[in-house]
Amino acid sequence: MSKRDYYEVLGVSRSASQDEIKKAYRKLARQYHPDVNKDDPNAAEKFKEISEAYEVLSDANKRAQYDQFGHTDPTQGMGGGAGFDGFGDFGGFGDIFDMFFGGRTQRGPQRGHDLEYELEIEFEEAAFGVEKQIQIPRTETCSTCTGSGAKPGTKVEQCSVCKGTGEQQTVVNTPFGRMVNRKVCSACRGRGVHISTPCPDCHGQGRRRVRRTVSVRVPAGVDNGTRLRIPGAGESSPNGGQPGDLHIVIRVRPHEVFEREGTNVYVDYPLTFVQAALGDEVEVPTLDGAVKLRIPEGTQTGTSFRLKGKGIVRLGSNQRGDQHVRVHVITPTNLTERQKDLFRELGKELGETPQEQTRSFIDRMKSAFLGDD
Repeated sequence: MSKRDYYEVLGVSRSASQDEIKKAYRKLARQYHPDVNKDDPNAAEKFKEISEAYEVLSDANKRAQYDQFGHTDPTQGMGGGAGFDGFGDFGGFGDIFDMFFGGRTQRGPQRGHDLEYELEIEFEEAAFGVEKQIQIPRTETCSTCTGSGAKPGTKVEQCSVCKGTGEQQTVVNTPFGRMVNRKVCSACRGRGVHISTPCPDCHGQGRRRVRRTVSVRVPAGVDNGTRLRIPGAGESSPNGGQPGDLHIVIRVRPHEVFEREGTNVYVDYPLTFVQAALGDEVEVPTLDGAVKLRIPEGTQTGTSFRLKGKGIVRLGSNQRGDQHVRVHVITPTNLTERQKDLFRELGKELGETPQEQTRSFIDRMKSAFLGDD
């Protein structure tokens, strides 16, 4: 699933003060510190998540950027700032980028975040397809205030600091001359508006966390690792853009009888000595139910029989693979003396005693490795 919201991690609202954030962090840090929870294997990961959230929300600039962009790094793909270390007080590459290109504030609609969900299904469901209902936690536009962030019946006012632009401008003297540095407005955190009476359900954010039931149609022929995309089922946009997508990763449970290789299915079937020697008609399981299979006399262990079209559908087509039945002759155990005598008599009838068969095998091995003398 997507990374958890930092405010949700600390259990505070988006309008929380720095003191409230600090108190929430200290409480959770004491609760989940690994030294206090040595028997809890998840404590270290939880403590790491709490620390990461506090690191961002306790810093005014990082918090403002997070409120606007979420977990997305707006400078990702622009390269590092290794070559700009000599600028000293001018900051890193991000500040230089601000000076030259007018800051990183995105005024246009932003697409919502994508979500990912692992869906485990049965072997037969993967073979024939299935429709599943899943519960997805995601951020949606608040239905109470319809995304404005204000309590119904109250007004949304223009930010008096940035005059609705969502940006604050400062003039900086640099080695390149006089530059305008634009940053996210610290008063409205880039939204360009001031909400005097926040919506009680979303706390003025215009979005809130909910759980939604999503219908997933799994097509026939999917396999482990198959990815399905549901457009628009991801998180909502923070400013009226398109919602993200939901990506479903398929996990198929192993079957007790069937094995899969591509679109082909394999089944191991046991035969008795009598069935293998004399032949028989047996019933073997397939994905479509039991079918009759003729076993010819003299069948050996490892022989494979093909049932055409009894495999799995090729994803995106109507063509099916085959089923392969691999037979294994079971050696009888716990024989009675009468049964042993019958096998000895059979050996004589076949013309060779067990000792003669052993000598014959040894003679063949000598011939193969030492040659004939």
